[in-house]
Amino acid sequence: DTSLAEVNSFSPSMPISPSSMINQYKFEDEPELRDLFITVDDPESHITAIETFITYRVVTKTSRGEFDSSEYEVRRRYQDFLWLKSKLEEAHPTLIIPPLPEKFIMKGMVERFSDEFIETRRKALHKFLNRIADHPTLTFNEDFKIFLTAQAWELSSHKKQGPGLLSRMGQTVRAVASSVRGGVKNRPEMFTEMNDYMETFSQKINVLDKIAHRIYKEEREYFNEMKEYGPIHTLWSASEEDIADSLKGVASCIDKCCKATEKRMAGLSENLLPILHEYVLYSEILMGVFKRRDQIQGELDAKVDALAHKKTEKDLFSEEIGKLEDKVECANNALKADWDRWKQNMQCDMRSTFTNVAENNLRYYEECLATWESFLASQTVDLHVEEDSEDRP
Repeated sequence: DTSLAEVNSFSPSMPISPSSMINQYKFEDEPELRDLFITVDDPESHITAIETFITYRVVTKTSRGEFDSSEYEVRRRYQDFLWLKSKLEEAHPTLIIPPLPEKFIMKGMVERFSDEFIETRRKALHKFLNRIADHPTLTFNEDFKIFLTAQAWELSSHKKQGPGLLSRMGQTVRAVASSVRGGVKNRPEMFTEMNDYMETFSQKINVLDKIAHRIYKEEREYFNEMKEYGPIHTLWSASEEDIADSLKGVASCIDKCCKATEKRMAGLSENLLPILHEYVLYSEILMGVFKRRDQIQGELDAKVDALAHKKTEKDLFSEEIGKLEDKVECANNALKADWDRWKQNMQCDMRSTFTNVAENNLRYYEECLATWESFLASQTVDLHVEEDSEDRP
């Protein structure tokens, strides 16, 4: 069953620069260089009588023998990415498929089709494809290859084809889901622990995501108020000759702090918010993977129970049970390997993200502190000069 093949290799995915096609990765367990490079860029708006949509250029460079060319350039819209994700889920029900951004990602923070929205989505789509490319099993999926290489009309034709073996298998798993009721009787303890871990992780990451968005919103409000606060001091200085320099100095400090705040906001929107939200989506995906694994286990349990109550057709049932046992073992092995890989990637991403936030905060406060300390020092010098002049006869 190729859809549930055991995932033996391990390669933690690392962040990739969306502006470069020449980044080369070295893995701890795999010293060879990457052989598949993907970039998503050049968004274009398309307006028709029916709809308005964005397409993105997907450029692929590869040295793999199964590709007919070493370089491909195609254009894809968001619906095409959704199609690819659904095909990967059908073909590999117990592997962890990377999340896609929602149709209206960061709703309420940016307007749809604004430059900020399009750039946020472009980065997310770029990361989605590169996470698949880095995956030891998903990277060789045939639909993934077609997505990267087929022209628009060829992809459209491929989508219209009937479901294949892997797709039918996915439908079978979903059918089993409707027949399985209650908990799985023979679920291994390892998967119970994974499920418990993800329930806690999901709760914590959702809280972090909400707080981070609230912090960003409050930071934006603070920034907008600071932009009005500085100029007031400049206007005031025009009518206060004796303290004009001091007021202008305050205005200058506020302006510098305002620019530092804007940089910190950019760091939050580009680094912290997308990573936290990506793992909110990952938590939903993983809970779905656990359910699909339980569904396969449930199918086996149902057959075993049926065999215990059947006196006839025992040979047929025994053969089916043997196949299901193999299927469950393959599903377990695939999920275990993917779980270890995902967990290491998650820990690496979180460590990198929070370290980056801490460093940005440190730079921000150091910059603001230096700005105000410099202003205070200048005021102290001016005060001493005035006192000296007053003491002179």
